[in-house]
Amino acid sequence: MPRGPRGEKRPGDVIGAAIMVARIATGEAVDTVGKPNRAKGGKIGGKARAKALSPEKRAEIARKAAGSRWKSKS
Repeated sequence: MPRGPRGEKRPGDVIGAAIMVARIATGEAVDTVGKPNRAKGGKIGGKARAKALSPEKRAEIARKAAGSRWKSKS
């Protein structure tokens, strides 16, 4: 059985996919695709990075970002 982008088992043909959808709709199978579980890691990562940096390094990164935002695009 083929695996989806996150390693879940999914049918490879149209009929198998239709049967899987019917099982999910009737409650025989549980749909695990599409559950938001990645947002938490991204939110934690930025705070952890900011905490690990020195104030001078954070200011340097902020200056570089502001320069990129306000740079002339022409």
